[in-house]
Amino acid sequence: MPELFRMFGMKFFFYSLEHTPIHVHVSNADGIAKFNLLPDIVLVESKGMKPRDLVLAEATIIEKRDIIIAKWNEIHGKN
Repeated sequence: MPELFRMFGMKFFFYSLEHTPIHVHVSNADGIAKFNLLPDIVLVESKGMKPRDLVLAEATIIEKRDIIIAKWNEIHGKN
């Protein structure tokens, strides 16, 4: 499970055998969420994460979107 980074008590990561579209998983002590990155950043699903944590996770993904996509392409191949 490739971990991208940790911020604000949240872990941002991919699973080893991922599928398109490009997306990132986010987990914290309360739960987990999944965000698609292309064409727009969209919350796909969440379980247990508080709304304020989802907002913070999305803001972090917006800020680091290019880094996340580059890492996806490095690990899973360019789409």
